[in-house]
Amino acid sequence: MNISPKLSHVLSAVISIVFAIYFFYKGFLAYFILKELGGGVDALVASRWGLGTAMFIFACLFFLFIKIKDLKSQRTILKGVFIGWTSICLTLIIAIPGSIYFIILTGLVSIISFLSSKDLIKKIKEEKETLTEKEIYLLQRLANKK
Repeated sequence: MNISPKLSHVLSAVISIVFAIYFFYKGFLAYFILKELGGGVDALVASRWGLGTAMFIFACLFFLFIKIKDLKSQRTILKGVFIGWTSICLTLIIAIPGSIYFIILTGLVSIISFLSSKDLIKKIKEEKETLTEKEIYLLQRLANKK
C-alpha cells in the first residue's frame, strides 16, 4: 500500500484546520455568552482562541512540509506527526471520550502518517541501491580516462 507523504501532510493540514475552526467557533460562542452576562474575554475564551491559532499555524506548517524533497527528512517529520496525532488521540480518549468524531479523525491521520512513514523506509532503501545521474556521469568520465 503506497501512501505518499504529501497525502499525509495534506490530511494533517485539513484536520488541523477543522480543529482550528472548532476552537475559534467555541471561543467566539463563549465570548458572546460572557459579553451578554456582563463579562469579557476570560481564560476560557483566550485558551480556545489560542488553541485555534496554534492549530492554524500547524496547518500552515503541514503545507510547508510538502515542499521538502529529502526522504530522510520527510520520514523524520512523519514520525513526529505520527507521535503528535497519536498523543492527541490518546488524550482525547482519556479526557473527552464523548468526542468520538475527533478521536476518529486523529486516529485516522495517525494511522496514515504511520503507514506513509513505513513506505518511506522502502523508498529510502531503493534510493540507496540506485545511482543518481550525477554519479553515472562521473563513473562514465572516470571510465573514459583509463
